[in-house]
Amino acid sequence: MAPGARHHPADNLDDDDYPAYTMGRAAELIGTTPAFLRALGEARLITPLRSEGGHRRYSRYQLRIAARARELVDQGTPIEAACRIIILEDQLEEAQRLNEELRTRSRMEPDGTGDGAPADR
Repeated sequence: MAPGARHHPADNLDDDDYPAYTMGRAAELIGTTPAFLRALGEARLITPLRSEGGHRRYSRYQLRIAARARELVDQGTPIEAACRIIILEDQLEEAQRLNEELRTRSRMEPDGTGDGAPADR
C-alpha cells in the first residue's frame, strides 16, 4: 500500500489471501466437512489463520487448494497422498515459472549470461 493511503475493509474482497471464511462456511463452500479441513491442516497442506477468539479462518486461495484435495480424495486417493500430489504440483508449477523467467531473461541479454557483460572465452 502506498504511504499515506488508507486501508478500507472492502479492499479485502479482492485479496485471495484474506482469511474471510469460517471453518463451517469453508466446508460448506467446497462440499466437505470441518473434519476434512482439519485433516488438511494436520497434513500441513493448508494452515488456516486464527481469529482473535482462536477460530480457524480460511482464504479463497486455501479453499481452492482444499477443493483440489477433495477432488483427489473423491477419486479414491488417500488424503496423505492427495496432499503430497498437490504440494508436488505446486512445486512443479513454480519451477516451470522460474525456468520461463530465466529463459526470457537469457533471451533479452546479448550474451545469454543474464548480466549483459560479454562472456569470457
